[in-house]
Amino acid sequence: MRWQRIWQAEWVAPLVALLAITVVLSFYDPNFRKLENLSNIGFQTAVIVTLAAGQTLVIIAGGIDLSVGSVLALVGVVTALLLAAEKPIFLSILLGLLVGMGCGFVNGFLVTKGRIPPFIATLGMMGVARGLALVLSKAQNVFIPQEPRFEPFLELGTGRWLGIPIPFLIAAIVAMLTELLLSFTRFGRYIYAVGGNREAARLSGIPVNLVLLLVFVLCGLTTAIGGIVETARLSVGQPTGGQLYELHAIAAAVIGGASLAGGRGSVLGTVLGALLMAVIRNGSDLLNIPYEWQQVILGTLVVLAVLFDQWRRRG
Repeated sequence: MRWQRIWQAEWVAPLVALLAITVVLSFYDPNFRKLENLSNIGFQTAVIVTLAAGQTLVIIAGGIDLSVGSVLALVGVVTALLLAAEKPIFLSILLGLLVGMGCGFVNGFLVTKGRIPPFIATLGMMGVARGLALVLSKAQNVFIPQEPRFEPFLELGTGRWLGIPIPFLIAAIVAMLTELLLSFTRFGRYIYAVGGNREAARLSGIPVNLVLLLVFVLCGLTTAIGGIVETARLSVGQPTGGQLYELHAIAAAVIGGASLAGGRGSVLGTVLGALLMAVIRNGSDLLNIPYEWQQVILGTLVVLAVLFDQWRRRG
């Protein structure tokens, strides 16, 4: 019975697919299993995993956040502007995190108090955050001075610890804490309950509006962390950065077993979904598959994941 429950878990399908594709690529192209290539996959996946962790919370609660890519750009611009103005690193990072959480709070407030559907509320925030990023930066990239005192900040995006990319370690910590929140706290159970049946959750005494508000704030927080890591990796705040990141984050969650209908999903599955997409992209590059066909492959993978979710729900 225990093995049957494990087999039915949302993260099993992406795990099997990830292992199968990894084994095939490792035998077909020896360059794939080189440490340098695996490290590149870690760097490429870190930001999407960080964003997707918060996106998973929103999806499980029955919502969606289309603004994460634009909020990431806004956080990056704000952080870079503060550093360029020679503000302390700690203060710059703190204000960047507050900007992300503030955007999440506005999204949650519009959904809970304004009764606006999450799709529309976050679509509006997508435009607002992108516009603010362009206004604050005057539509120009904001470069971080290449000085020794800014090295600790830049290490967040380019450094390594025991050979492991620091961005990947940050993403792993964010994912682990988010999974612990979902699996071992009362708040996590509330998120599943709200996503499964909002009215039943309300009648059970669960503060539905508060849960939704906090979920969007947490999504804003993880987005801000991703924005800071991305800014440190590129050494620049880009007002046009993060484009389509919201779609990648949603795709990672869906491929990882999260249901767009709410009430189902896990951060572990989301991480596996993000890694699966990164491995497919990396393997496609090694095999010289054109970018256009890579998009076709990933799009097909998302559709198959949704079809599998619908089949499982009917079952």
